[in-house]
Amino acid sequence: MAKLERAFWALLSSIFLFDLFLPVASNAEGDALNALKTNLADPNSVLQSWDPTLVNPCTWFHVTCNSENSVTRVDLGNANLSGQLVSQLGLLQNLQYLELYSNNISGRIPEELGNLTNLVSLDLYLNKLNGPIPSTLGKLTKLRFLRLNNNSLSGGIPMLLTTVTSLQVLDLSNNNLTGDIPTNGSFSLFTPISFQNNHLNKLPVPPPPPITPTPSAPSGVTVMQLYYELRHL
Repeated sequence: MAKLERAFWALLSSIFLFDLFLPVASNAEGDALNALKTNLADPNSVLQSWDPTLVNPCTWFHVTCNSENSVTRVDLGNANLSGQLVSQLGLLQNLQYLELYSNNISGRIPEELGNLTNLVSLDLYLNKLNGPIPSTLGKLTKLRFLRLNNNSLSGGIPMLLTTVTSLQVLDLSNNNLTGDIPTNGSFSLFTPISFQNNHLNKLPVPPPPPITPTPSAPSGVTVMQLYYELRHL
């Protein structure tokens, strides 16, 4: 009886601790997203449901969570938002999709986005972002889609991005990028379309393949003589 009672209290304590720590994690993510909301102008009130007093942000519109109430998607494309991104986005440890394309967001891309090690898609295209592409994005080993086109990004393309072997789609076109275009690693898959309309150095044109000389008939031998000799071999 005593063992059963101890087991009951142990189970009750585990449930209590689970309920205690889960809202803490959820609140941290909610705080991070609320920091983003505070830093953005939202004339169409698409973020109206983002209530920081709730236990977690999983009931907010444009936010998707997994079964553990942790944020996996933020979908705010084409929402007429302006303002700047915040470093707190790097706290969304389970985030897989960050979709903020086709807005009027300005300022720099936070280096802290390199902490989103589960990120699969980063879509920040068609905004007013400036400054460099953070080299920390090279730490996103699960990243498959990186679209930063149609901004005002400057500086060089971080070489660390070439180590992201999962990268399938890359678009850095229509920016103010300078320097060389990497051709090693994952970048060997991408065509000049991914880099067009920048100030990047042109890729070197590979030399043409060597021309193989056409065999000619031996000197003093006519075509008919050669044909006759071949028939009688």
